[in-house]
Amino acid sequence: MPVEQHSDPFEDRLTAELHEAGSAFATDRAELVAAGVRIGRRRLLRRRAAVVGGAASLALVGVGGALLLPAGGSSPRATATVGTSRHTPEPAPAPVSAHQLIRTLEKLLPQGKFSQARARGTNEKPGPFVHLVYDDGKGAAAIEVGLDRIEPGGDEARQTTECPGKAYVHYDACGTTRLPDGSVVMVLQGYEYPDRRVDTKYWTAELVTPEGRHISVGEWNAAAEKNSPVTRPEPPLSAAQLRQLAAAGAWRDAVDAIPRGASAPAAEPTATASRSTVSVAPMLRSLLPAGKFTVSEDSGQDTGFGYLVLDDGKGRSLVQVNVQADMSDVGAELFGSDSETLPDGTKVALHQRPGEKGGAGVVWWTVDTLRKDGRRVVISAFNSGAQDTPATRKTPALTMKQLRAIALSPKWWQ
Repeated sequence: MPVEQHSDPFEDRLTAELHEAGSAFATDRAELVAAGVRIGRRRLLRRRAAVVGGAASLALVGVGGALLLPAGGSSPRATATVGTSRHTPEPAPAPVSAHQLIRTLEKLLPQGKFSQARARGTNEKPGPFVHLVYDDGKGAAAIEVGLDRIEPGGDEARQTTECPGKAYVHYDACGTTRLPDGSVVMVLQGYEYPDRRVDTKYWTAELVTPEGRHISVGEWNAAAEKNSPVTRPEPPLSAAQLRQLAAAGAWRDAVDAIPRGASAPAAEPTATASRSTVSVAPMLRSLLPAGKFTVSEDSGQDTGFGYLVLDDGKGRSLVQVNVQADMSDVGAELFGSDSETLPDGTKVALHQRPGEKGGAGVVWWTVDTLRKDGRRVVISAFNSGAQDTPATRKTPALTMKQLRAIALSPKWWQ
């Protein structure tokens, strides 16, 4: 998807998810958009995201959260017959219906009242989820569980269970735990609205198993995610309860029942000579001009996009970099008549403008570069540690000349 000249990387990912969800299915558009938002939120928060069906016989939840099938039902994890020397292929698990998922969530929650339940089963597009309103007597709260698969051991699995940087996501607490079976779960206690314009809290648990099962649990202190009054000071489940709910065996069984073609993780892209594979934050740190910069936050080992929050003693300054390949087809859109063309054909555009995320007094400086072969590096700097918080200094910690030198460095393509 072409990236706008002054785009936010997380918003780009969310837009792509929404476009993919909306273009793949022709019916039930409201539910598809909701599904896309849920996926987008998960991607943003690593940062990274809907009709009740009936069933004659319901799956109930027993001790430990395992799905209990009705009498005569087959196990979702059937195995080969004992005593045979020939391997028998493992049959595909029976689908888990929307009704079953609703009953599962109700059984796993503490005692209370349930309403407004809706769900999608494991064989329904674009993927299973369950949503309901729960009231433990202290106020109604929306609770939701989403299920899918992601590439085990890949960047997405790692990012899903890493606490996001506070330069982009505001939250009160976040922690990652490794469970005895090797699963990793991140619990984040944050807010529905990044600018905190209302007090709707959004707490989430993101669990990924070694096999790539992904369980996402979210809860709010209101009966709906948005446009609903706050009903209680905090969501009903504690961080420990959220972690326990995400780890219930019932959800893993349900993920196993998703048809492989419907939720198979995409393969990791193969590195090529034209694709940068450097970790952005360490490379950006190495390219900083000589001086006394302290780094209070960074994006770790991520490739493609990364950031640092710098301080030279005059205030915090967010610096972010996008590294992209194969962008020649949108060069005309990104670089106008006011851009510079270097002797080797590289295009350079400089921009200075006010910030657009609501931070008082924030300015946004950008240097965008595009090589003849389509390799693009765009670097932005702000005079605040986050785009939506007030300015901490008059100008960013790096000058336009310094930003230009960093963007044009050949080291991005080592």
